[in-house]
Amino acid sequence: MTELSVLDLSPIVEGSDASQSLANSLDLARHAERLGYKRYWLAEHHNMPGIASAATSVVIAHVAGGTKTIRVGAGGIMLPNHAPLVIAEQFGTLAALFPGRIDLGLGRAPGTDMNTARALRRNLEAGADNFPQDVVELMGYFLPAEEGQRLRAVPGEGQTVPIWILGSSLYGAQLAAMLGLPYAFASHFAPAELDHALDIYRSRFQPSEQLDKPHVMLGLNVFAAPTDAEARLLFTSLQQAFVNLRTGRPGKLPPPVENYDRDLDPMAKTMLGQALSCAVVGSPETVRQGIDAFVRRTGADELMVTAQIFDHAARVRSFEILAEAHKSLLQAA
Repeated sequence: MTELSVLDLSPIVEGSDASQSLANSLDLARHAERLGYKRYWLAEHHNMPGIASAATSVVIAHVAGGTKTIRVGAGGIMLPNHAPLVIAEQFGTLAALFPGRIDLGLGRAPGTDMNTARALRRNLEAGADNFPQDVVELMGYFLPAEEGQRLRAVPGEGQTVPIWILGSSLYGAQLAAMLGLPYAFASHFAPAELDHALDIYRSRFQPSEQLDKPHVMLGLNVFAAPTDAEARLLFTSLQQAFVNLRTGRPGKLPPPVENYDRDLDPMAKTMLGQALSCAVVGSPETVRQGIDAFVRRTGADELMVTAQIFDHAARVRSFEILAEAHKSLLQAA
């Protein structure tokens, strides 16, 4: 049965701040560990008022230091924003602090707008076009150092840090297949190319030292509550945030609103229907059926579940309901 993991954007909700958001992330990670989730990943975004995980490696250390067994990683690090050596040192340090528990997912988007990307990099000459070379360079820093090697990642060299390629288009699928790396697709917000990307990755996969066969993890929004109506209400926070982002008004995560989509204009409804089509929203039985159908359709090896829920207790409960639904599917298999 497909394994479950958590993608946390460490949401900053209206009326709160980053300190509370980061405390909530650690609390949720501890619950996820207790519930049997395999990984807890955090995502790099910048200049986003509603996301507290910009310094992703720092937040990973915060979460890994407060948990014991769950794997903790980046979903992902936006590599064009960084020198590969810096990321090798950061994740080499994390792997030294938390042996056998650190993952490194790599993406080629900036995770922000172009002005912010320019501020992060100072120039855009390298950018996303150098992504394949940067990935290979980064992987090289984790190899054992050779005699006479002048440039080394310390910590980093000789560390086992599994590398994943992230993507929302066909580009990442091709690169992950060529390098023989596991592939994580952002179907939770960009599902348009999902089926085509999976076909390319699986058909072109070349085995590597890290991986002998294709391994796919898919992003999925899951909003679970005791009833379908309660879950749909929780889902409106994400819907509002998405509309705000796409219309140039990013902000903190808003509270849920009754009948939010009733008064939306047709363009916004269509956009939400497309971007958030990979979402399972409902009661325990609705969630059980929804994740089962999604896995059967896609053949996902893992689900990376995200839930931008305004109330922290409701977010924890959503992941508890999902874990229970997953357990029931395991027992029925």
